[in-house]
Amino acid sequence: MTDVATDAKQKSDKPWLFRTYSGHSSAAASNELYRTNLARGQTGLSVAFDLPTQTGYDSDHVLARGEVGKVGVPICHLGDMRALFADIPLERMNTSMTINATAPWLLALYIAAAEEQGVDRTTLQGTVQNDIIKEYLSRGTYIFPPKASMRLITDVIAFTYREIPKWNPTNVCSYHLQEAGATPVQELAFALATAVAVLDAVKAGGQVPPEDFPEVVGRISFFVNAGVRFITELCKMRAFVDLWDDITRERYGVADEKHRRFRYGVQVNSLGLTEPQPENNVYRILLEMLAVVLSKKARARAVQLPAWNEALGLPRPWDQQWSLRLQQIVAYETDLLEYQDVFDGSHVIDAKVEALKAEALAELARIDDMGGAIAAVESSYMKQALVDSNSARLGRIELGEQTVVGVNKFIESAPSPLVSADDGGIMTVDPQAEAEQIAGLKAWRDARDEARAKAALEDLKAAARDGRNIMEPSIAAAKAGVTTGEWGAALREAFGEYRAPTGVGRAARGGGDASRHVQQAVEALSGRLGRRLKFLVGKPGLDGHSNGAEQIAVKARDCGMEVVYEGIRLTPAQIVNAALEEGVHVVGLSILSGSHLPLVTEVMERMKAAGIADVPVIVGGIIPPEDADILTRAGVARVYTPKDYQMTDIMADIVKIVDAAYPSAG
Repeated sequence: MTDVATDAKQKSDKPWLFRTYSGHSSAAASNELYRTNLARGQTGLSVAFDLPTQTGYDSDHVLARGEVGKVGVPICHLGDMRALFADIPLERMNTSMTINATAPWLLALYIAAAEEQGVDRTTLQGTVQNDIIKEYLSRGTYIFPPKASMRLITDVIAFTYREIPKWNPTNVCSYHLQEAGATPVQELAFALATAVAVLDAVKAGGQVPPEDFPEVVGRISFFVNAGVRFITELCKMRAFVDLWDDITRERYGVADEKHRRFRYGVQVNSLGLTEPQPENNVYRILLEMLAVVLSKKARARAVQLPAWNEALGLPRPWDQQWSLRLQQIVAYETDLLEYQDVFDGSHVIDAKVEALKAEALAELARIDDMGGAIAAVESSYMKQALVDSNSARLGRIELGEQTVVGVNKFIESAPSPLVSADDGGIMTVDPQAEAEQIAGLKAWRDARDEARAKAALEDLKAAARDGRNIMEPSIAAAKAGVTTGEWGAALREAFGEYRAPTGVGRAARGGGDASRHVQQAVEALSGRLGRRLKFLVGKPGLDGHSNGAEQIAVKARDCGMEVVYEGIRLTPAQIVNAALEEGVHVVGLSILSGSHLPLVTEVMERMKAAGIADVPVIVGGIIPPEDADILTRAGVARVYTPKDYQMTDIMADIVKIVDAAYPSAG
């Protein structure tokens, strides 16, 4: 008799690439972390860049204040890139770089650093994310208008297929769509619409001969998210596989099955990590990883896991090791890699996959009717859809319709020993790191051949104006000592800047009877004030994660407040000027990048100088308790963190704060 289980076994697969998404403080500090993680069994690198680097500014730019080295590593020039990969042989490394608007530049620096190591560029392996469309929708590190951004994406694709054939030039990223509230159907449809827009642009651009186009299709990769509803997430991944195979075969005529494979990496969901009872996040992370490794047919090529404490702040090296060990246990201790796909033939899985595919195809058709992904961005359709979905998700949690253990149910808990250490269970970046980075940047500029750098910049500008592929001029600029901010300024001059729609204008959060008492309180206070209670929601600095700010703005408006929200990436001076001109009653600042202390302090100092120090300031973000105490002592009226999920309670609190701030109004 044949043993079915034995038949299902196979020669063991190789495990996926093990990565941790990391980078902080400085190139040297990040290099030490990378070498430590590689020694512990990590098999690929995933580089996190700080916000100035991601948005094309040098560390000494006014918008970079407080942001340097906070959410990633600052890379201002070739010297920084050289230090980042010191003693790491790039010809043997598979490097993923989460970089978008400045992807051509960071790839140019990487190539220049590799060639300094004596590495032939054709041997390099890795990925640049290089997906601007989702930046307009979720993460906010875009710089240029959509047309110019698409041109840069296609330049990178055309260059890499010729010069770095093992490189993934675009990592179409649905990860941040889910972080912004996307449903599984929206994640499928919006990501695939983005990939279609990119491939259509490459095809129309004329840089790739038609006979080579399938090779380009075969290098397109994806970066996805996996939430805790792991059966649905597993089915989503199988749907991605089927839909991508259909699109590449039917729309683009790709015959070779190898070029039609859905190749993806994943970081599992950070949106669902909780500040209360953070130890529960370990189980969430494991379940989310299972969604992308259990099904052989839809298994990830690379996996990076967040650390259990990322809702609290930056993880320490030990926390990243814990996440790495989780991957290694699943890959090496279980028998997962010894079997064919264990879900083939399951009528439950098949039915769910088909349902997701049908809904995603309907959404894709809707976007196609609008003119494609770019048109759906410019019209605010996709952004508004995400704001609405996120509002619905938060509403379900607030009403208890969606259980989050430790947050809205089973909240009784002993204090967690994991956060009782002297460091509060997280890593903090030394404020001195920013000053040292700026000093190093000045020394770099002083030491370079200025004439060579200027000539390289002029050629870069000419390439942007003339339509030449931007990559070789960028590599030449990297070798000439040009900085990230100079590269960004040159292309801003050529292409202009862009501010994407916020999606807040028509979105509605609702709340029904639960919000009625707040609406009545707003009406009463507005009557006493003599005009509508006016609330400015501001995003100072370079933090583009606007989900929280958007939800606060929508909820405040639905409660009857007049809301001023101008989107992301504002200087403290711009926020204070808006508060002054608009005559607001309260200022709310949303900061998730760890730069809350310097940015909030500057806003309050400027408000005092402008004569509006009596306007209360509230702050929201991932803010450790000791920093919350500092802000409160500095005069901040209230600090909200991820544990404060009850939006209605926050709105009621804001009404009380304003009421107390204006006792003699009316």
